[in-house]
Amino acid sequence: MIATRMRVKCPGCGKVLSVPPERAGHSVVCSCSRKFRIASRPGGPPAPAAHGRPVAPPKDHAPAPEPLAAPEPLEPEEAEEEPPEITEEEAEEKAPPALPRAPVVPELAEQEEAEAPPTLAADVPAEAREAVQSLAEARRQVLHEIGKIIVGQQDVLDQILTAFFAKGHCVLMGVPGLAKTLMVNCLADTMSLEFKRVQFTPDLMPTDITGTTILEEDAEGRRKFVFTNGPVFTNILLADEINRTPPKTQAALLEAMQERRVTVSGETHKLPAPFLVLATQNPIEQEGTYPLPEAQLDRFLFLIKVDYPTEQQEEHILLSTTLESLPKLKCVLNAQSILAYQELVRRVPVSPFVANYAARLVRATRPGSPDAPEFIKKWVRWGCGPRAGQALLLAAKARVVLHGKFNVSCEDVRAFARPSLRHRLGLNFAAVSEGYDTDAIVEQVLKAIPEEKPK
Repeated sequence: MIATRMRVKCPGCGKVLSVPPERAGHSVVCSCSRKFRIASRPGGPPAPAAHGRPVAPPKDHAPAPEPLAAPEPLEPEEAEEEPPEITEEEAEEKAPPALPRAPVVPELAEQEEAEAPPTLAADVPAEAREAVQSLAEARRQVLHEIGKIIVGQQDVLDQILTAFFAKGHCVLMGVPGLAKTLMVNCLADTMSLEFKRVQFTPDLMPTDITGTTILEEDAEGRRKFVFTNGPVFTNILLADEINRTPPKTQAALLEAMQERRVTVSGETHKLPAPFLVLATQNPIEQEGTYPLPEAQLDRFLFLIKVDYPTEQQEEHILLSTTLESLPKLKCVLNAQSILAYQELVRRVPVSPFVANYAARLVRATRPGSPDAPEFIKKWVRWGCGPRAGQALLLAAKARVVLHGKFNVSCEDVRAFARPSLRHRLGLNFAAVSEGYDTDAIVEQVLKAIPEEKPK
């Protein structure tokens, strides 16, 4: 199959984009979020592309023109005659096998070479657009259903949903009585998922979480060891007050969180999918607690701070929670559709420009880095590792899809910088004595690091 394409250059990031010739004279959006108009193509046949990959035009034809530096307003009649964004042949090439009982999520084309053009907003297949819009509508319905019981806490709910569809785990930090447990329970009800809660105490053992083997006798009198599932075999696990149990019990969650499986008595057992761990801890009581080690904190995608409600919200809470019963929530999603949406988030493309910005943000938190600002060398003991950069990009991907978009920008990376980085860097005594916390350091890093890499 042979399709005609034309190559244009983005005036924002300088990347070469491959677009259909019908887009000439119209505006497109690059993966760096820069919108510009494509100039009309001069005489000569367009450059052919074999198997969906653009090739350079022949020497006897004029090269593709450079795009205009600034977008021009479209005329009304041009806007009405917008050409199709993708041909039927391209849609057939990109269409993947359908998932059972789940939205169809097409496999997006990956860049095989460094010079391959990034995906344009106009080049996103129709099936992917429908899946993105479907997830955005599902997010709106989930928040609406949870809002029937939970008053406020919109930022917290957005961060939990973002981590969930990015296949990450969260630590909820807040004083008692802020509905952290009720919030997680409502989330599980709206998604038709199994929910279990474990109260972490000083005498809790690892087998109390993962499960254990017991000696069982059958009807014929023969005895054998049988594995009994622990509470970790669920879709959403609430580890309540995780810092009140010893480190060996805390470590029992490490394999479950990272590998989605547990090993007991030499046998490995897979956990049900999807799987999410939401741990809570109380920041005001430290006596008799076991702070999570940095290695385990790094396993959590977000550290979410749950704050007090406003006066109006608290008044609403008092009136709604003192009634006879709470309203029943409607199920919006099921496990199969959630797994499909999680795969969709992983397939969202990210431009090298945005990835470089995320990498420079993470590297700027390391005191030993030559590019680190002076305040980092003065106040930070250790910085964030590469897993922090992965968290930034996964959170940015999930954010754009949950809001019905498909282009990741630097603003999406900054949106979740605080919950992604605040638990991955350590401050020294000088910073603590001057009243700084990790949120203040992350805020200064965001101000100090520009989007474009200095030359």
